[in-house]
Amino acid sequence: MTIKRRGLADTVAGFLRDWSLPRQLAGQDHRRDAARSTMSEGLRPRLEEADRVGTSICPYCAVGCAQLLYAKNGKLIHVEGDPRSPINQGTLCPKGAATFGLLANPNRLTKVKYRAPYATEWEEKPLAWAMERIAQLAKRTRDETFVHKLPSGDIVNHTLGMASLGGATLDNEENYLIKKVFGGGLGLVWIENQARV
Repeated sequence: MTIKRRGLADTVAGFLRDWSLPRQLAGQDHRRDAARSTMSEGLRPRLEEADRVGTSICPYCAVGCAQLLYAKNGKLIHVEGDPRSPINQGTLCPKGAATFGLLANPNRLTKVKYRAPYATEWEEKPLAWAMERIAQLAKRTRDETFVHKLPSGDIVNHTLGMASLGGATLDNEENYLIKKVFGGGLGLVWIENQARV
């Protein structure tokens, strides 16, 4: 019975020691002393562990918010806004703040995966192979679907066999190049962009 009472007394004492409300009611500052607990006294910011800090640009939209990337032993441990940036001044939107999850997700694919037609399994391929295959298939599709003239005799020089859908991370310069290369060079008619933030 005594052991149970001592355990209960220790629990109550620990509760009163670590819960901030009794200290606030006693007049302690809720932003300083009253907010401390046994656990918080031992906590340290994980950024203190970083041995490298790099800079990057948020990949999610065309605003171009600057980011600081913290790493320890070559592994990313934190991402935050760069306060030196005139664009975001150290802040990040919810998507930008989720960059850590994008980069550190163990399910993120980092190698080219290819599944041949009618195959049931994926196989790894070199990036150079994938880029060459994309180029060959794009050229073949364009050549097979290219229309020089309409039946009326109007010259159109286009293809309806391919399309381009850009993302919100593309900036004006990239969109300009996409329009010139895909529209003027390849003859694509359908060039769209889901430019929303």
